[in-house]
Amino acid sequence: MHRTLINIGPRQTLGFCLAITFFELLTYMASDMIMPAMLAVTEELKADVRHVPNAFNLYLIGGVCLQWLIGPLSDRFGRRPLLLIGCALFGVSCATAFMTQSIEAFNALRLLQGMGLGFVVAVSYPALQEVFCETDAVRLMALLGNVALLSPLLGPLIGSLLLEWLSWRQLFLGLGVSAAVTWLGLFACMPETIGVIRRDGKRQAAQAFSPKEILRRYLTLIGNRKFVGASLALGLMSLPLIAWIGLAPLLLIQSLGLSVREYGLWQIPIFSAVIAGNLLLDRLLLTHSLTRIIGLAVWPFCLGLLSMIAAALIDASLVWLIAGLGVYALGLGMSNAALYRLALFSSDDSKGLVSAMIGMLSIAVMGAGGSLIATIGGSQSIESFAVCAALGGLFCLPFLYRLLRNTPALQAPSASRS
Repeated sequence: MHRTLINIGPRQTLGFCLAITFFELLTYMASDMIMPAMLAVTEELKADVRHVPNAFNLYLIGGVCLQWLIGPLSDRFGRRPLLLIGCALFGVSCATAFMTQSIEAFNALRLLQGMGLGFVVAVSYPALQEVFCETDAVRLMALLGNVALLSPLLGPLIGSLLLEWLSWRQLFLGLGVSAAVTWLGLFACMPETIGVIRRDGKRQAAQAFSPKEILRRYLTLIGNRKFVGASLALGLMSLPLIAWIGLAPLLLIQSLGLSVREYGLWQIPIFSAVIAGNLLLDRLLLTHSLTRIIGLAVWPFCLGLLSMIAAALIDASLVWLIAGLGVYALGLGMSNAALYRLALFSSDDSKGLVSAMIGMLSIAVMGAGGSLIATIGGSQSIESFAVCAALGGLFCLPFLYRLLRNTPALQAPSASRS
């Protein structure tokens, strides 16, 4: 049984976890399930295929552009009302895509839909950390993250199958209806963590909302080298995977001539590896510190990326590319939740603001890096993609080295049982 720090019952705890997980799943499904349809979108809207990666990057930018405001607002007015607003915005923008008639309107809606991801990062993640104790919070982020990873694992395949009976417009309408159901779940089960006296006697007080004070706090965070290093490492470590999600339709369907269904099937090994890494993290948390786990994860992380470069130079086949991405993804799954926890608690400031800055830095790195990889030729062939994506991911190593060197190797937290 997971130990909560605030007074909520087991049923509400379960409902809260499921609602947050489903909202996160939907924000990813709005990207991954739609990717197989993007060529059909550009064709129907008479737009250039360059809008395929552009729409994906706009989705990521949407996840960044309001986090600076969402986090402090949730510190002031509470996590619960902000997450309900974010879920409603996401659902309405998905449903509206059913009626869009131009690529410009479609891209604008992708930006709005991406803002839902910003609410997940800046509001739901801190709420999860505040409801549960440290060990349970890290384990839940990893385990619930596995459910969210069903989106990139099954999303392209499900999307390709649904496209045999439904249009891309109907897919967006279905996402909007699902978001409405999720909103009801959040309304019924999500507790408020701001201004509530916890079981340990502590109270997370609401923070005053002052633009000048918020700017000062953000600048203080930017001056925190440990925090910035951990946030940039988060973005760079995920960059190869994010670049793959954005460019895979062009690489597999347009360049290699694979079917939409084959495109979906090739995603399974990669995202299965991320899930395996998350499950391994859950086991390692019982006996290892967070820094030790990240140090162990670096080995498959680097091996996979170096294998991608070697495959591009020696035998540029899709099989070897997927194999390298799979090994890299195992290391990413092992380290991501642990690294997020270190970044979040590398500052004593309120967790809504800190989480917002983590999201802004990491997602900005992923969005800018993905655009750069596409611009310099990563969408032209699997060889160029393998080299560009792998080099981008390896840039995280200096940040990881400094973070692990300057973070005490605390003893492994014991798993909570109650």
